[in-house]
Amino acid sequence: MKKIKPTITRAASILLAAAASLTQSCRHDVTVDFPGGQKPGGADPEPSLPEAPIGFYLLNQGNMGMNKASIDYYDYTTGEYTRNVYTQANPDAVMALGDVGNQIAVSSGRLWAIINCSNKVEVMQASDCRRIGQVDIPNCRYMAFDGDYAYITSYAGPVLIDDDYNQLGYVAKINTTTLQEEARCIVRFQPDGIAVAGGRLYVANSGGYRPNNYEKTLSIIDIATFTVEKEVELGINLNLVAADSEGKIWVSSRGDYYDVEPHLYCYDPATDRVAAHFDIDASSMWMDGDRLYTVGNPFSYDTMSSTPVFSCIDTSTLTIEQPQWEGAAEFSQIKAPYCIAVDPVRGDIYITDAGNYVNPGYLYAFAADGSYKWRQRTGDVPASIAFLYPEDAD
Repeated sequence: MKKIKPTITRAASILLAAAASLTQSCRHDVTVDFPGGQKPGGADPEPSLPEAPIGFYLLNQGNMGMNKASIDYYDYTTGEYTRNVYTQANPDAVMALGDVGNQIAVSSGRLWAIINCSNKVEVMQASDCRRIGQVDIPNCRYMAFDGDYAYITSYAGPVLIDDDYNQLGYVAKINTTTLQEEARCIVRFQPDGIAVAGGRLYVANSGGYRPNNYEKTLSIIDIATFTVEKEVELGINLNLVAADSEGKIWVSSRGDYYDVEPHLYCYDPATDRVAAHFDIDASSMWMDGDRLYTVGNPFSYDTMSSTPVFSCIDTSTLTIEQPQWEGAAEFSQIKAPYCIAVDPVRGDIYITDAGNYVNPGYLYAFAADGSYKWRQRTGDVPASIAFLYPEDAD
């Protein structure tokens, strides 16, 4: 029998936080102003809460070769959603944001967006999305931050499906102040997800351009020496990485799209063993406390079809729970789940729907108790969410 995650603790904490907010300093009244926003049906301004985000950015991937990556913004203080804020903030930007947005993140007052096929990481002010500069990285994929550095995975070569592809990938060490690359650490073929835990970087090697020779390794990099300490074999065609509060590392495997199905692995560095694995497609993951939320849309060339998959895992007990939002009638409208994010204070759950991957998608908002709140049109293929906090918007 599946466990149901209790919500009373979350609800109680929100009530206490709301009361405490009355005595908070004005830094929680920071707002980000993007003209032209609209209020999704059912969306209302949220009360200011201590340590809570004031909004979030959503990076739309766009379709390869179409130069349609874009950034949207949702403002908790007004309940308004504004599309394509990057173009609004940077009207003179050549070729707009670029081709294929992979990941977005906020760190130390700056907004970072990986634009994969444009071979760059766009860096902006988190407060208004205005462009600061860019970091040129070929076929860049995912990023993680530690101290004064961003660590970004790179396929290092062009988009090319070839079993004999011989260009090893690497992790670039980027100074977040100067935006200069200071070092590289060579890993395996086509490295994707990356996470930081316990002074190490954990990098999922996919081998995605080598379909008959997929990678199986998780590269573990010592941050102090910036060298590969060891490699751990997991499933094939690895994708995303997340670290939980106990230092365990969660890694998704996409399988081979034929006989080998997707899996989710939990690797424990303390024992150097796989602590658990699940038959789950996790094409998007979000760690919230001791809960790992995942969505997937596993595809098979044999059936030429896919079925949405949603899960919630208690990372302390390594057990699957029933996602609360599955009880909402609107949940059945989600056809191609592409991204999931959870507000760490309010507990709201956001799931994007890529639809047919050609037209604009949707963003669905569910409350902490699983009830439906609202939905909003996004750009094409909504791919990644980054929450904005008051200290990053000052």
